[in-house]
Amino acid sequence: MHRFIALVGMAGSGKSVVADELIRQGYQFFRFGQITMDIIKEKGLEINEINERAIRENVRKEHGMGAYALLNIPKIEKFLVSGHVVGDGLYSWSEYKILRKKFGNKMFVIAVYAPPALRYERLSARKRLSEDKDIRFRQITSDQARSRDFAEIENIEKAGPIAMADFTLLNTGNIQNLIDQLNTALNKIEDKK
Repeated sequence: MHRFIALVGMAGSGKSVVADELIRQGYQFFRFGQITMDIIKEKGLEINEINERAIRENVRKEHGMGAYALLNIPKIEKFLVSGHVVGDGLYSWSEYKILRKKFGNKMFVIAVYAPPALRYERLSARKRLSEDKDIRFRQITSDQARSRDFAEIENIEKAGPIAMADFTLLNTGNIQNLIDQLNTALNKIEDKK
């Protein structure tokens, strides 16, 4: 049975590092938030935290708090036909509930956690937007990151999926330590089959 792993965590926690490792291990990949980036490009807006937040919140106003789950279900189903899939950036509690109901025991949620100060340091050290063609590792300031944290927790129910994750990886060491924790979680998932 093919599995769907949804990654959760605050900005800068290390979700993309985990996603890249799963891709390396053969998982098919999608980003929940790609919908936001596509709308920004479509509208010709500048890619920045203010525009991204406005688009995220508007998408949820239009489609409900489960928007990013509902809009990505066809992609997840298509991927599951041919293999395992990882989705980077499940956000809201409503999305979590929709996906849990839809995919049941095929779905595993992995939270990646790092303390705010460490995440903010990482985010401000990232590449500039012009150097990140896939728009996956955007550089933002500590103040922008803190503002984003508050907005995501207060406006889009982000804490629920993190609290209910099947596995939590503590990302305060090096990348190899994070990958080792991921592989331990994957072994436990495999044991559940």
